[in-house]
Order: sequence, then structure tokens, then C-alpha cells
Amino acid sequence: MERMAPPLSSSLYRGRLAPSPTGLLHLGHARTFLVAAARARDARGTLVLRNEDLDRERSRSEFYRAMLEDLHWLGINWQEGPDIGGQYAPYSQSERGASYLVAFQRLRNTGFIYPCKCSRKELALAASAPHENDEDDPIYPGTCRPQPGQPESYLRNLPSSHSASNWRFRVPDDETIEFEDRHFGPQRFIAGRDFGDFLVWRRDGVPSYQLACVVDDAAMRITEVVRGADLLKSTARQILLYRALGLEPPQWYHCPLVTDASGQRLAKRHDALAIRTLREQGKQPEELQEMMAAAGN
Repeated sequence: MERMAPPLSSSLYRGRLAPSPTGLLHLGHARTFLVAAARARDARGTLVLRNEDLDRERSRSEFYRAMLEDLHWLGINWQEGPDIGGQYAPYSQSERGASYLVAFQRLRNTGFIYPCKCSRKELALAASAPHENDEDDPIYPGTCRPQPGQPESYLRNLPSSHSASNWRFRVPDDETIEFEDRHFGPQRFIAGRDFGDFLVWRRDGVPSYQLACVVDDAAMRITEVVRGADLLKSTARQILLYRALGLEPPQWYHCPLVTDASGQRLAKRHDALAIRTLREQGKQPEELQEMMAAAGN
């Protein structure tokens, strides 16, 4: 039986949609965004749209336009953002570099991160949201990790520039990270076992998904993050970043994943289940609700 979510707060509620313009939105996105919109509406709160376009190589203007059209077609509206011609545009991460740099400097100056030259595959994926079942998310073996109890001179000698190296967050080994998910209930991950030192900055000047997400959700005063269950482990990582930056984390609501006929989690490569494709086939938003119910876990 599905858990009943606790009651939402009053109009102080602030939720968000955070799609990436790296492909067409699919049924899994539709379900998550519809849940996020419903929870903001039921709480008489505010819904914010954020364009997570840090992945410079894969972000495309045509996917951005399709994203907006698909959201409107689903009947999803947001109540905050830059005002362009009487409509609210999304906030775009590509325009928020200064905020990420401030967070980077704070983490660097307090010794929470360290320079690293390892794991090219992870670096290539760092600007995109990771997924729990990705084989490209190995636990970092600690090759470049500084030893505990480094003298103060170690901090003074760290590279001051964010572009001098790749940077990782040093997780507190064996610490249990717990949080209450409003859909799945109590969650528990052990730092250093379930996940290792994770990337927060790339030498080409791009912050990781983990850091950008935390900085933006805090700056936009998000009170509840609604997203897919494949990001439960990322929530544990982000809680550590909130703590290191002295920020208050939001509440969490992770949606069950929508799968294809073979039971695989949907990805943007599933063009047949893209919202745009289904629209062109004459499907209506109500029909998508039925398809999501049939495909969901």
C-alpha cells in the first residue's frame, strides 16, 4: 500500500520543477512534475521553474522550447521567474555562476573539498543529475584524498582558483545520513559505504549537479523538493553540502519511477514515450495519467 504523505504547510510552501534541456521530457518527468505542481497547488504555495542547463555539450535550445511547451500542455504553470512579455520564464543555471563560486570558495576555505585529478568518466557526467542505478557512479577510492589532521598550512596551500583542478567533497566516513522522505518514509545511507567523496566542481568551470542543486534550492527558498526515487542517494550527499554551507535543507518527496515494458527506468533515449511524441500521436493529458499509473512502480 502506498504511504500517505503528511499534510502540507500553508502558503509558505515553495516547490520547484528542475528539468534539464538535454532531451525530450518523457512520462517519468511528467509524473514527477504533475506531483510537484499538485503539492504546490494543494498547499496554496508557489511553484518555481528552474532550467538546469549546466551540461553545455548536451543542452539544446530546441529541447528548452519543447520543455516549456510540454509543461504548458500538461497544464502545469509556475508562479515565479523572470518576467518576459507577461509570462514567467525559468531561472537558468547557466546564468547563476557567481552564486556557485561563492559556495565553492566557502567549501574550499573551510576544508570540506580538495583538488582531485581522478575519475574522468565521473567528471564527464558531473553536470547531469546522477542516478542510483548507474554503473558510472563508483565509490571514489580516495586516491587524491588528503589525510585526516592536515596542518593549517594545507588549507593555505590549496589552489585558490576553481579552475585549477577538479574538486571533491570529503565525506565523513561511516557517518549515517538519515532523512524522512514524505513518500517512502525513513531513509538511511552511510557515507563512505553507500557513496564516497563526490565531485563538486570541474576544472572547466562547471559546478556539479549536487552543488548547483543545493545552492539554487537554498537561494530560491524551496521548502520541499519533489523528484524521482533515483535521486534518493543524492539527497544524502546534498544534506552534507547543506550542512557544510550552513544552510537549512528542505523537505523531500521522491516519486516512484516510471518504467518501460521491460521494467527499465525511463530515460531521455525513450523517444517513443517522450511527451512530445505522445502529443503528436494525439494523446491527451488525461491519457498520460492512465499510462503513468500503468507504468509506475
